[in-house]
Amino acid sequence: MRFLTVLKRDMKLEKLYNATDNLIEQQFYLSGSDTIIGRTPEISLKIRNSGLIVKRFKDLFIKNIHLFLEQKYLKFFNPFKDIKGLDENHLQEIYQEIQIRLTALHGTEFDVVIHYTIVLSVLISSIRNINFNDSVKEIIKRVKQKSNNMNNNQIQIELDKLFMKNNNNISILYNISYLDALAESFNFNKVARTCKIQKGKYINRIVNLILDSKHF
Repeated sequence: MRFLTVLKRDMKLEKLYNATDNLIEQQFYLSGSDTIIGRTPEISLKIRNSGLIVKRFKDLFIKNIHLFLEQKYLKFFNPFKDIKGLDENHLQEIYQEIQIRLTALHGTEFDVVIHYTIVLSVLISSIRNINFNDSVKEIIKRVKQKSNNMNNNQIQIELDKLFMKNNNNISILYNISYLDALAESFNFNKVARTCKIQKGKYINRIVNLILDSKHF
């Protein structure tokens, strides 16, 4: 009986480890290649040591997975305070969003992997969006420096059009911004510098697309 209990526990953990790999790498990192991708692998960028950073990020989840299993979510989130862009207030907001989602599923049968997927998806999306928003602010700033004829709302409309079209420059910038935040958080300074150079390149491309769309 004890053997079966241990076996079930180990199988559950293996499923959660696999889910961690999938949730962190999907539409972001090409496993084992030091390659960052956009929404699809059609656009990619090879950045040395990015794989080590992804592994460090995964380790934050794996080392604290027992706290998730005990449903001690705020303690599970605690190590993520060191990730750029996250603070106590953000983690509280993430916790509240997770509680809302789980409450909506009350009475529905779902296994631990689905539960884990909800928790990780909310946390990872928050990290990505917070840091991408900094890049969006920089895009808006550079457009306004080059054109006096566009306000924030007009620029945002053009950005939204690029989002809707799954523009490759947007999708790769989204993930470079994410990697940059993780690189800074784990003190991979050379990788962070590379990311900032690449961010600048793609930000300028997007700025030019926005200006060209208005023929300024």
